[in-house]
Amino acid sequence: MSRITSPKQCVNTILVRPAPGRKTRAIVQVGPLRIPAAIGRTGRTSNKREGDGATPIAAMKILSGFLRGDRLSQPRTALPLQRTRPAMLWCDASGHPSYNRLVRAPFKPSHEEMQRKDELYDICLVLDWNVSARRRNAGSAIFFHLIRPGYEPTAGCVAVSRQDMLRILPHLRRGTVVRVL
Repeated sequence: MSRITSPKQCVNTILVRPAPGRKTRAIVQVGPLRIPAAIGRTGRTSNKREGDGATPIAAMKILSGFLRGDRLSQPRTALPLQRTRPAMLWCDASGHPSYNRLVRAPFKPSHEEMQRKDELYDICLVLDWNVSARRRNAGSAIFFHLIRPGYEPTAGCVAVSRQDMLRILPHLRRGTVVRVL
């Protein structure tokens, strides 16, 4: 496998290209490094809608991230990673004023738990899809996170293995663009 030459070398853009033969698989390119990934269960789309299971074809900046600190120690990265707590939720109720935002429990509208029982969000980077400029029903919680066993598809996110995420984190910073092609 290729290596990024310097541990301090940050990349400006991560490319996410469709993998041949499977609409739910992709190749993530970080500098010269190419790693397998999973994307949305319905593939990619240029017309993202809430609940469609597709990964948006777009250039999305990394805004921040979350770390499951009770399972992992702080990785080397310039990204701001907030330690998750049980009360942290992400609102995916498109009609709610907190749509596509971090909220706190108790919260009755539709949401995702940020401190999940599985390991998907042990490292979870927030991509700027419908965050900075929100539109109702345009999709929420588009993250770059950890993979399910067997590279099962996501609900619209980009997912890589823990090992690969830890390899690329030192090269990412706020504003690095994840470009889904």
